[in-house]
Amino acid sequence: MFTEQEINAIFLSLKISSIAIILALPFAISTAWLLARKQFFGKSLLDGIVHLPLVLPPVVIGYLLLLTMAKRGLIGQWLWQWFEISLSFSWQGAVLASMVMAFPLMVRSIRLAFEAVDPKLEQAARTLGATPLKVFITLTLPLSFSGILSGAVLGFARSLGEFGATITFVSNIPNQTQTIPAALFTFIETPDGELAAARLCAIAILISLLALFISEWLARRQKVKINA
Repeated sequence: MFTEQEINAIFLSLKISSIAIILALPFAISTAWLLARKQFFGKSLLDGIVHLPLVLPPVVIGYLLLLTMAKRGLIGQWLWQWFEISLSFSWQGAVLASMVMAFPLMVRSIRLAFEAVDPKLEQAARTLGATPLKVFITLTLPLSFSGILSGAVLGFARSLGEFGATITFVSNIPNQTQTIPAALFTFIETPDGELAAARLCAIAILISLLALFISEWLARRQKVKINA
């Protein structure tokens, strides 16, 4: 049977990952569309910044979040001064860390979905009098829906496994910021904690495999839909 600490870690991970993806999705869609459809000065720089969390060590991302979003950080001090919001060492901070780490995967998947949509279809809709916003909502988004959903699922799986940036930014506080990876790390370092670590490891593998299976199924569905 699972202990209370294990159950709390599982539900906290699911909560943080879900909220992170919901909040990140609009930004990921906007960024992916910008990179897929527009040419502008600094596009390569934006693309590099977006994908930076993929190549930087997660601990570096967590440290940068501390420098910017902690109470005395560049942005965090203003959040605390004006709204009394502190993201460091809280589950809300874990959401932010998960958003940052999952964002590149989401953007990449959604960008591929947008690029798979024939621009001629969008141009034809505009010649018939549709505004760019209407074309995006009624044509581009529906045709890219499977890819967007696939990106969200991949982002969720990445958020669920986030450890380095999270533990650096919000620490490892039971029932507050202790997610599945953090709890797993704790149990590995605890005498006689091997069984609890194995249970959490199995849960993490099960959820991740399910998310990857859904993502692959959605990607194949999108490919068939476009080819049809």
